[in-house]
Amino acid sequence: MLIISWNCSGAFRKKFKQIIEYDCDVMIIQECENPNEVQFPKEFESLMPHFIWVGDNKNKGLAVFSKYKLKDNLWDSGGNKYFISCRVNDSFHILGVWCHYANSPTFGYIGQMWKYLQLNKDNIRDKDIIIGGDFNSNRMWDVWDRWWNHSDVFNELKELGIKSLYHLYYNEEQGKETRPTLYHRKNTEKAYHVDYILASKTFYNSLSKFEIGNPQKWLSASDHMPIFVEIKTNKYVL
Repeated sequence: MLIISWNCSGAFRKKFKQIIEYDCDVMIIQECENPNEVQFPKEFESLMPHFIWVGDNKNKGLAVFSKYKLKDNLWDSGGNKYFISCRVNDSFHILGVWCHYANSPTFGYIGQMWKYLQLNKDNIRDKDIIIGGDFNSNRMWDVWDRWWNHSDVFNELKELGIKSLYHLYYNEEQGKETRPTLYHRKNTEKAYHVDYILASKTFYNSLSKFEIGNPQKWLSASDHMPIFVEIKTNKYVL
């Protein structure tokens, strides 16, 4: 099973061919146009016929695409932006994330994830779940006098049995990542790690590959690099 998360920086319908060559099962795409309002090529629709999209702007929202049936869990977002929780093929769960500023100086970006988590801990608990997306956050930006921060969010997820696959695969600490996912405004001198895929035990015990896209290939399309995760488990055979 191959899962991909990518902030495509808009116009995904013109960039999807760079992704579909990987024959993925589920895509979590940030800054994606609304497939209900913007026509996608038939080639893509035939490969990824199922999708859920959320957003306030038809040109830039959050989408989950899948080869397989998706069912919206309808978990309460509390107005936080942007989140999609769904079941894939009536089996496991996907939580797509695009942490947005959301006009909230106190709870912008990772604060949106923190607020969403407070609403949905019981929904997430004991689920076979994969969480992926652009969190716009890193431990190095923790604010010392705030009652929540990036570290708190990831620690709360860990308490729910959910771990970051990058940090497991490469054995690196939060805030000390050596492989960037973002080259801000396509400037290779401004490299950060802000995109993540996390998973519950069923999946992190079966992790076989974690890869971040090479900027030489992807930087022309977006300042975020795609994340590729391969999981080999007999529990879910899609």
